[in-house]
Amino acid sequence: MATFHEWALEKGLKPSETPYLRSTPAGEVNLRFSTGGDPDIEKIYRTHYVSPALSEREQERLTEKLGQPAQPVVFEILRDSACSECGADLPQGSFLIMEAEQPLCLPCARLDDLEFLPAGDTALTRRSTRYSERSAVVVRFSRSRGRYERQGVLVEKAALEKAEQECLEDAGERAKARAIAAGKRREQDRELIARMTAQIENLFPRCPPGEAKAIAAHTAVRNSGRVGRTSAGRNLDKGALTAAVTAAVRHKHTGYNELLADGMNRQLARQRVADRVQSILEAWRNRDP
Repeated sequence: MATFHEWALEKGLKPSETPYLRSTPAGEVNLRFSTGGDPDIEKIYRTHYVSPALSEREQERLTEKLGQPAQPVVFEILRDSACSECGADLPQGSFLIMEAEQPLCLPCARLDDLEFLPAGDTALTRRSTRYSERSAVVVRFSRSRGRYERQGVLVEKAALEKAEQECLEDAGERAKARAIAAGKRREQDRELIARMTAQIENLFPRCPPGEAKAIAAHTAVRNSGRVGRTSAGRNLDKGALTAAVTAAVRHKHTGYNELLADGMNRQLARQRVADRVQSILEAWRNRDP
């Protein structure tokens, strides 16, 4: 059986060795992939394979991007802690960085001269990070979602001031661009809802007037996570739109919501109304008068 290296060479891909770096208070250090640091194993992990169709400049850009150290992650802590190096108390809400699995305060991590920029202004964040030679991402653990969520960035003061000035100067232009983009999204949504409505009416010709459009509008809401925003939904897949209609029937034409309000398990509530849902769907599918 051919190795991946042999397969890549057979396909005409070019091997390119890229260093993996990590920023530390003492400077950048190479990441190690193997336990023993065997040079041959380390080289295998550092090797990428790129298409020869890429121009020399594109290959250089790719190598440069891969060789950049990952942006440091700073944690906004939820409980009191202490710096492992200087012993300083770090109360809840403080920032710290983990180094070799040990907490460091920002002064010990040499990040205390950076300014905190809260998340929310995409243009300001992007520009500040671009102009700052040193930056870090600030995250906080969300107990309700069980994950770390981005809170903002730490950037150099001069970079932040430069970015703020630029954002002030072209605020009107960016607002106009946002308005144009929002208008395009609304038009795209209207077109999608119209196509979904037509497909739902085709699948369920006895669906009450206006209900097909209401179902399409509900399932097509942007960033809703509903089936209409999936790739299958946007492509008018029969299964996806049937799932959207089924959900609408369950919520609107059965006692499903009341069962949930009474504390019934969701799965059991679905089983309880399943026959009623199927009966309505079959009636809506029937093309005979």
